[in-house]
Amino acid sequence: MYNHYRGGSLPDSQFLANALIDRFKIPAESVDEFLEIFLASMRSAELLDEEGDQKKLLDVGRETSGKDGAPKVHRAAGKVDAGTSCFVMQPFQAPLGAYYDSVFRPAIEQAGLIAVRADAEIFGTGKIIDQIWRGIQNATVLVAELTTKNPNVFYELGLAHATKKPVILVSSNEDDVPFDLRHIRTIFYDKNDPFWGKKLTDNIADKITSALERPEEAIFNFEV
Repeated sequence: MYNHYRGGSLPDSQFLANALIDRFKIPAESVDEFLEIFLASMRSAELLDEEGDQKKLLDVGRETSGKDGAPKVHRAAGKVDAGTSCFVMQPFQAPLGAYYDSVFRPAIEQAGLIAVRADAEIFGTGKIIDQIWRGIQNATVLVAELTTKNPNVFYELGLAHATKKPVILVSSNEDDVPFDLRHIRTIFYDKNDPFWGKKLTDNIADKITSALERPEEAIFNFEV
């Protein structure tokens, strides 16, 4: 769990609990005990920053320095550089919120990019919309989960299209894809398929790779 969240903020309690169950396979009845032990361990190792609104895990690595090659510990802040990230636009509430750790992040990392989501991954002060705007601007590719027609997702998608960023659209059904967007290729998934998660992860990874190679195919074109 440390390796997964190192250098970044821990999600809010409900998202973290979902991630522990879905991604790390912690039994639901053991989540509270696991978190208590984990956080205590991070405090003991001085790897937990609790000063802000969200708990952050400090990123500790080792590098050699000096004539004797002795290792020295350094900490790096959780910062995502422009041109290396994929910004995820999705509802935060369960069960869709849990897809970030179980589907979207693995797919994005499989494609060689860093996954970013506003609530968990963007750091710094300022209004949340300012952080979202920076995340969109810095992203190379974006993924939008359209299921449930979430207005926040549609707003962020409009910003992404206005900046002519390549966006991968995802939905569990065609009805949740707005009419004006149905000419854009969308990845559909069926939760009745026992292998839907793995299939969706691979499909998103493939589409991100294609968007990196041919971004014009994933950009919303319009005349002003």
